[in-house]
Amino acid sequence: MISPLSRPMLLLLVAIVAHCVLASASGVNPMSGFVKVDLTDGNFQVQSPYNVPESQRFRYIHGVRQFWVHDTDKPFNTATHTNPRTEVRLRGHDYSSGVWQFQGYGYVPSSTSGVSVMQIHNEEGAEHSTVLMLHVYDGVLRFYSGQAVEGNIYDRWFRLNVVHDVDMSTVAVYIDGHKRFATSVTPSRSYYFKFGVYMQHHDWSPCMESRWTNVTVYTKP
Repeated sequence: MISPLSRPMLLLLVAIVAHCVLASASGVNPMSGFVKVDLTDGNFQVQSPYNVPESQRFRYIHGVRQFWVHDTDKPFNTATHTNPRTEVRLRGHDYSSGVWQFQGYGYVPSSTSGVSVMQIHNEEGAEHSTVLMLHVYDGVLRFYSGQAVEGNIYDRWFRLNVVHDVDMSTVAVYIDGHKRFATSVTPSRSYYFKFGVYMQHHDWSPCMESRWTNVTVYTKP
């Protein structure tokens, strides 16, 4: 059963205040030099299992997008053989050059494992589907299934910033204003952001969930 949003919302308010105080004190600001991209509800396209109503896998209440998926669910359409997912695909702002940034406040319950919660996806038909996926396994946020990005990710709101420098072919990940990971990536022709829950290939839990709010996209002029 999916837990109510009341306690996580309280934690979110505390987290936002704490993050603002820490950023002010430390001078860390991964958004420095970036310009906010205007997003409307139409930019947030939900992809969810085709065999159940969207409302049984996705909620949008009080500014929080809540995603969950079961390991027995179908893919998001009948033409794909990918694992079950409930994700937002940010439409209308695909990009092919420059420096772009995803920011959002995320929350992963402790019952969730074996799932991707955020991606930078390549254009459709590319040899490699993604240049970045952030997986959760047993409370650790990882770059794909490899290097740890952040431990103790469960049951708390965290601020995620992901910076993609297309021309330099690099990505960097910040948690709560601290740079936790950076790497070079394989170039592609174009990219877009996704977030939610996407079941992976090992160590998954029967039900996977994440929650997101204040999702924003930035770019450098």
